[in-house]
Amino acid sequence: MPTKIKALLSTAAEGQTVTVQGWVRTFRANRFIALNDGSTLGNLQCVVDFENFDENILKNISTGAALRITGNYVESQGKGQTTEIQVEDIHVYGIADPDTYPIQPKKHSFEFLREKAHLRVRTATFSAVMRVRAALSFGVHQFFQGEGFHYVNTPIITGSDAEGAGEMFRVSALDPKNPALNEAGEVNFQEDFFGKETHLTVSGQLEAETYAMGLGEVYTFGPTFRAENSNTTRHLAEFWMIEPEMAFFDLDDNMDLAEKFIKSVLRYVLENCQEDLAFLDERFAKEESSKPKLERSEMGLLEKIKFVVENEFKRVSYTEAIDILRNSKPNKKKKFNYPIDEWGADLQSEHERFLVEKHFKTPVILFDYPAKIKAFYMRLNEDGKTVRAMDILFPGIGEIVGGSQREERLDVLQERIKAMGIEEEELWWYLDLRKFGTAPHSGFGLGFERLVLFATGMGNIRDVIPFPRTPQNAAF
Repeated sequence: MPTKIKALLSTAAEGQTVTVQGWVRTFRANRFIALNDGSTLGNLQCVVDFENFDENILKNISTGAALRITGNYVESQGKGQTTEIQVEDIHVYGIADPDTYPIQPKKHSFEFLREKAHLRVRTATFSAVMRVRAALSFGVHQFFQGEGFHYVNTPIITGSDAEGAGEMFRVSALDPKNPALNEAGEVNFQEDFFGKETHLTVSGQLEAETYAMGLGEVYTFGPTFRAENSNTTRHLAEFWMIEPEMAFFDLDDNMDLAEKFIKSVLRYVLENCQEDLAFLDERFAKEESSKPKLERSEMGLLEKIKFVVENEFKRVSYTEAIDILRNSKPNKKKKFNYPIDEWGADLQSEHERFLVEKHFKTPVILFDYPAKIKAFYMRLNEDGKTVRAMDILFPGIGEIVGGSQREERLDVLQERIKAMGIEEEELWWYLDLRKFGTAPHSGFGLGFERLVLFATGMGNIRDVIPFPRTPQNAAF
C-alpha cells in the first residue's frame, strides 16, 4: 500500500523501501522529481539515476504528470530537504504535456488561476487553503456534535424567503419558451413541478427552527444561494451556511454559544494546520507589504486568528456603537465613505472594522439593532424600536456572524410579517410553531466562506471555495 507523503516526511529515514504516488511539481536536470500528493504542503524529493531507466519513461515525466514511485527512503545529502527517495521503479499513470499544461512552476495570478479552477488546487497556495477549509469543516461538526446538537439537512428548494430580500434563484420545470399562463396572462406556477413558485434557498433557518422545537438543539451546514448582482470580493451567488437553532436559548445564551463556537473551530485549525497556516501567514505578510501603508493590516494572519481565540468578545449595544461612531475622528473628519449621522443607520464594513480594530481592539458583538433594518423573525424588544439581534465583528472582515433571539409570540410575529408585506399564508407552518408549544429560542448564521477567508488570509472569497459561482460565471 502506498504511503502518504505527509506521513513519510514525519518519519525518520531508515533506508526502508517505500512506495508513494502523486503529481510532479518539478523535474530538474532529468534527476530530481519534486512529488506532491495533496496530503501536505511539502514536496518529497525523488532522485532518479537516469542510467537505470528507459529514456521513454523519463520523457513522460514533467510538471503535472501523475506517478507511482518506489525506492529507498534515506537521509538526503543535498540542501533543501532532510530526506529523499532513491528511485528504483517509476510508473507513469498520466502525462501532462508541458506545452499545454497551465500550472507551471512559476507565480500565477489568482485571476488566471480562477480560469483554471479545476487545476488550481495543485498549487501550494490553493492546496493549503483547501486543507484549512476541510479542517474548519470538520471542526464545525466536531464542535456541535460535542455540544449535543443534532445535524439537520434542510431543503435546498424552498417556497419561502427567510430573509425577505427577494434576491432568489427561481426553480422551474416549465417550458421557458412557452410557459403555462393564467387568466391574467402571468406565468401559472400551479402548473409547475411543485404546484407553486419555488426558489433555491437563501437560508435553512426557518426549517431548522421547526426541528429545534422538537429536538432541542440542531444545526444545518449546507449550500445556500443569493441572486444578488454583486461582484465584490466578499460575495458569492452560491455559498455554505452554518446555522444552529436552539430551543430555550435567549440572546445572551446565543452570544455565549457563538463565541464559544468560533473560538473552538479556529483553535482546531491552529492545532491541526500548523504547516499550512505558517505558509499562508508568510504569503499574507508579503501581500500586505505590497499595499500602501495606510491599507495594511496591523496584524499578521496568525496574529489575527490568535487575537480572536485569546480575547473575550466585547458586547456593545447598537445604540452605544452609534454614539462611538458618530463621535469618532474618522466620522468627524468625513473619512468614512458612509458617514454616521443618526441612530438607525445600517452599519457598513468600515464602521464594523473601526469598532474592532481601532476602538475596542478586540472582537465585538453588537446587539439590540433597530427593528426596521432587521428581519421579521427577530424578537421585538419592549421599547418597540429594537430587536434582540446580534452580529459578531472580526478584524479585517467586519461582520462574520448574524443571529437573534427569535420572536416566539404569535401576535407580535404576525404584526411583523404584515408590516413587512410578507404573505402570512406562505408561512402557516412557521406560525404553527407559535401556536403549538411556543418557547423562547435563538439561533445564528455564519457564512462558511467568510470564516475560511478569515482563517487563510486570502483577499477574495472566490479563492476559498472550490468552484465559485458569481454573476456571469458558472464554469466547471
